[in-house]
Amino acid sequence: MLNATLINALIVVVVVVIHNEALLRLSGVLARMRQSHHFRLVTGVLGILATHTFQVWIFASAFYFMHHAEGWGELAGNFSGSLLDCAYFSFTTFTTLGYGDIEAMGILRFLTGIEALTGLVLITWSASFLFVEMQRYWPTL
Repeated sequence: MLNATLINALIVVVVVVIHNEALLRLSGVLARMRQSHHFRLVTGVLGILATHTFQVWIFASAFYFMHHAEGWGELAGNFSGSLLDCAYFSFTTFTTLGYGDIEAMGILRFLTGIEALTGLVLITWSASFLFVEMQRYWPTL
C-alpha cells in the first residue's frame, strides 16, 4: 500500500506541476498576443483543453501499467485492457463524470479517487484562470 501511495502522490505532483507551468506559459502567450480578445480567449481555452488532455493521458498510462502489472488491482466491466480503454476511463474519472461501465478493483481504486479529486481541482483552477483572463481582455461596456 505504501508503494501505491507514493506512486499516486508522484503522479499528482507531476500533473499539478505540468498544470502550473502550462498556465504560466499560457498567461505569457496571451499577454503578448495582439489579436482580438476573442482569439486570445479561444487560444486560452484550447491551451487548457490540451493541457487537461495530456494530464488525463498521464493517468491513463498509470492505469494501463497498473492494470497489467501484478498486485495493483484491475479494471473490469466493459474493458478490453487497451490503452484507449484506460484513456476513456481516465477521462470519465478526471472529469468526475463516471459512467460506471468500467470499475477499478483492488489498490487501483485509490488512483481512481485521487484522479477524480485532482481533476476537480485542476478544472476549477483552469476555470479561475479563464475568468481572470476574460476580465483582463474582455472589453468593458
